Amino acid sequence: MPIRDDLAAAVADALALLPPVRDAGAAVAPEDVHLERPARREHGDWSTNVALVLAKRVGTNPRALGEALAAALAARPAGHVTGVEVAGPGFVNFRLDDGWLHDALAEVLEAGEDDYARPDVGHGERVQVEFVSANPTGPIHVGNGWWGSYGDALARVLARTGYRVSREYYVNDTGGQIRRLGASLLARRHGTEVPEDGYQGEYVSELATAYEGPDDVTVAGRFAAERILERIKATLSSVGIVFDEWYSQASIEESGAVEETIAELAAKGLVFDQDGATWFRATELGDTRDRVLRKSNGDATYLAGDLAYHRDKFLVRGFDRVIDVFGADHHGQVASLVAGVEALGVDPSRLEVKLGQMVSLMDGDEAVKMGKRAGNAVALDTLVADIGPDATRLLSLMSSLDQATTFDLAKAREQSMENPVFYVQYASARIAAIGRKAAERGIARRPRDEVELGLLVHGRELELIRALEELPEVVADAAVDRAPTKVTTWVRHLAGCFHGFYHDCPVLAEDVDPGIAQARLWLVEGTRVGLAIGLSLLGISAPESM
Repeated sequence: MPIRDDLAAAVADALALLPPVRDAGAAVAPEDVHLERPARREHGDWSTNVALVLAKRVGTNPRALGEALAAALAARPAGHVTGVEVAGPGFVNFRLDDGWLHDALAEVLEAGEDDYARPDVGHGERVQVEFVSANPTGPIHVGNGWWGSYGDALARVLARTGYRVSREYYVNDTGGQIRRLGASLLARRHGTEVPEDGYQGEYVSELATAYEGPDDVTVAGRFAAERILERIKATLSSVGIVFDEWYSQASIEESGAVEETIAELAAKGLVFDQDGATWFRATELGDTRDRVLRKSNGDATYLAGDLAYHRDKFLVRGFDRVIDVFGADHHGQVASLVAGVEALGVDPSRLEVKLGQMVSLMDGDEAVKMGKRAGNAVALDTLVADIGPDATRLLSLMSSLDQATTFDLAKAREQSMENPVFYVQYASARIAAIGRKAAERGIARRPRDEVELGLLVHGRELELIRALEELPEVVADAAVDRAPTKVTTWVRHLAGCFHGFYHDCPVLAEDVDPGIAQARLWLVEGTRVGLAIGLSLLGISAPESM
């Protein structure tokens, strides 16, 4: 059993014995005992604020309750506890012997890569993650593809934590932008000027050369969109991003789902006609203004298509939860989408919209252009060819989704410890190198039950185990907070701990005691397990050489 569970059970049992708690009927279940690692190691290994939480309820001073709890815990200490202290207004801190870390390492090794760090957060909930969903009007570029790694890593984290996950790309393959794409293609085909609101990239000329269809902007636009989408799929696949479903907006409209959705809203009195257009009374559901569903020219708006699409997600396909990952430019659409989902009878809390903020790229001292329609954007596959898929993913997963960020490509190309991708992957390479060196010397790792992990007492060894022990909590937090960047932070921390261990704790040197060498070989294996899990969640490879 993890030490956290042991301590929580001990705290709950001790509280039940205290008169103020018993008299107030304020018993606490182990799962309700909050435990955390103190920010400063000198304060102990674990800490609980339960005395502060309970004090008012039981009518006593938090510090006094903390002292009584500490005394009860000291009288019947949990395993590995060497001291219990009260700090500040009533925090109860635990000091543990190193054996708890040795037990934690044994747990990593026993569970292995398949089973370690699999907290059941989702409890089987069906969740759809929709991300990227860039219009197929041009090659995917850094501006609209950067947060693809976020969506994919989030899906990986959710899948590891008990959710049933479906990844989806919504293909906006209809409407005005497809006609503009078709008009741009036909202009290139006939050697005329591309419309001012058209698409200027060289890819349009390439598509025009391949097009043999009629001079119809819709047909030409569909032709171009289909081929652009194939390129988008290849680009995303190159960075390990795959989807379970590519969902066509055109299929939504052609199926009549948009009309059905508008009719359903109308039946609830939430639709009105004005100036030849059909409107949604979004203000009645918290939006700042009413929204157009069908324009006066008969075209359905993005909102109408999105509401039909989300009606399909929730009410037809039956997802318990939907997570949409949008770019910052979609901020103004969130309120109307949430209002529409609620109007359709879906609890709006089941829809989560995550907005990725702007990202800027520097190449040394030069800013990299991020435009699109003018055709001067940096294509995502160009970036991948430049710095590699792993660097592309890790850089995009180093900062929070809700923070505008600037990255320097020049540093991403460096093969040095200053490059975070190299720094992390070099830990993987060093682990593999230890294995190869052991094999060359004929040194086999003895069976786990024949090795004394208690010999691992060096500060570097213990810090490395502490990092490994944190992974299940990190994965759980990443799932709950929808923040795979927490895994990125942990992976970098683990790599740092391993590099320090590698430098100060030789594994195969001739002067190392054989028993310690065996324990260190198992610690290296535990690190491999943890690093493999973390990198897999981020969609990054664990190389055996650099």
